[in-house]
Amino acid sequence: MRRLLVLAMVGCGDGASTPPVDGSEPDAVSTCGPAAGWTLAPALAQGPAQETATVAVGSRLYVLGGINDSLAVLATVQVFDTSTCAWSMGPALPRPVHHINATTVGMTIWIIGAMETLNFVPVGHVWSWDPSSGATTWTEHAAMPAGTQRGAAVSGAIGTTIYVAGGLRNGAVSDVSALETTTGTWTTGLPSLPGDRDHGCGGVLGGKLYVVGGRAGNINARTGSVEEYTPGGTWVPRAAMPTPRGGTACGVIGDRIIVVGGEGNPATASGVFAEVEAYTPSTNTWEMLTPMISPRHGMGAAVVAGSLYVPGGADKQAFGAVATHDVFTP
Repeated sequence: MRRLLVLAMVGCGDGASTPPVDGSEPDAVSTCGPAAGWTLAPALAQGPAQETATVAVGSRLYVLGGINDSLAVLATVQVFDTSTCAWSMGPALPRPVHHINATTVGMTIWIIGAMETLNFVPVGHVWSWDPSSGATTWTEHAAMPAGTQRGAAVSGAIGTTIYVAGGLRNGAVSDVSALETTTGTWTTGLPSLPGDRDHGCGGVLGGKLYVVGGRAGNINARTGSVEEYTPGGTWVPRAAMPTPRGGTACGVIGDRIIVVGGEGNPATASGVFAEVEAYTPSTNTWEMLTPMISPRHGMGAAVVAGSLYVPGGADKQAFGAVATHDVFTP
């Protein structure tokens, strides 16, 4: 069966001037005009970047760090305001990092582990920034406990606790640890993932953390496995993703986790996946959605007003950063 590909340009209205990052957060309503399916949005302000993290606070996206097309590691924070369809810059990260583990707790962005340099050195930096506070620098916190530092993990907040599952530390790991953000207290030794996993993605739904896909240490060790974790419990296997892959991006829209892109595709010269698949935990089922108009891997994604924004990434396996920014509205 053929799948309909919807392509449109995102239109910026008269209010498309670049806003300051002044801490004021508009309501989470997008006026960039995304239609159903895939639409194109303004490209990354600072040019190509991959292995970024992307989170949303209010109506703004925050694209954190990454690696550019000259293979320089970045400390930039690029801010996209969906209400004005414009980019601006936030306060730089304390250090250049990539493969960042990032999530939000309330209005605050948290970074909990990453990789440094092109040698992929795992680091346990913990930084936070509340865009609504007017702060112009990131707050540094006590690092992840020694021996647990890692990047390329799946992270998500349940209440005020951030969970970090799997990741890359001189190879894929199955570690699971948690940071209680109100006290700065780490809990290690939580039930491990059933197997080593890095470069997966996931999300939080119904007070549970889901880890979707990824790989066991190399591009060819792709998996479609899905695991569900309830705090205080153990990992429960769920229906596998139809297309095993890593290097994906995820976002939660309604009652579904949307998974886009990835790398390790033996069927294409680029090695990149265009597949978009959606998982519904309540029914434990998957469905195929409209493929990406610009297949990529190594990007983050975030949801604003029911649309998944996917800035940056790479259009070929390994390194190949692009500035492409597109939006998916189921």
